[in-house]
Amino acid sequence: MRASDRAYAALRSDIVEWRLPPGSVLAEVEQSERLGVSRTPLREALARLTAEGLTAAQRGRGVVVSNISLADVRELFELRAALECRAAELACERGDRDVFRQLHQELVGASGLLNEADPSRAAYYELVGRLDAAIDAAVDNSYLAQALRNLRVHLVRVRRLSQDNPARLLEAAKEHATIAAAIAKGNAGVASAATTVHLDNSLDHLLSTNTP
Repeated sequence: MRASDRAYAALRSDIVEWRLPPGSVLAEVEQSERLGVSRTPLREALARLTAEGLTAAQRGRGVVVSNISLADVRELFELRAALECRAAELACERGDRDVFRQLHQELVGASGLLNEADPSRAAYYELVGRLDAAIDAAVDNSYLAQALRNLRVHLVRVRRLSQDNPARLLEAAKEHATIAAAIAKGNAGVASAATTVHLDNSLDHLLSTNTP
């Protein structure tokens, strides 16, 4: 792996997981030493992150981790609705129904994953990630799949704003199960509607959690 790719992957992970929270200054000397790369590949990595909207250049401060505002959240969910509803419809037409039947069964039992001691809820998020990946594969459209992957990078950051409310996560698991069931049955209208309900509920929760 090239040094710039290594630096990019490390910084991207740190930003998405909030180890580098919004507003963090990414000083070249400090980050070069921390990541074990020279300043040229670091600059290449920072340029890629800026192109993705994860970092931004600020006068007098250099490159900083981008902030996330409620306006940003609303815009992300507008894009998410357009992409994910269409993806759910296409997955109904093109997907392997057995794959989604299995995912539905696992999502129905997701409450057990959320009741486990792991505060990161890694097993639950891994299951949701598999549903996303299955939809991407079923869509069989590289441009749509790439757009969804780029969007999800920002959504992982936004997740922190929801404060991982246990009651909301249980409801979200049921909503994901409904989406998987609709795709397994090949019902595009229900899959799209279920996706809309999930996104509306998720946005409402985010806004209510972060509005004074």
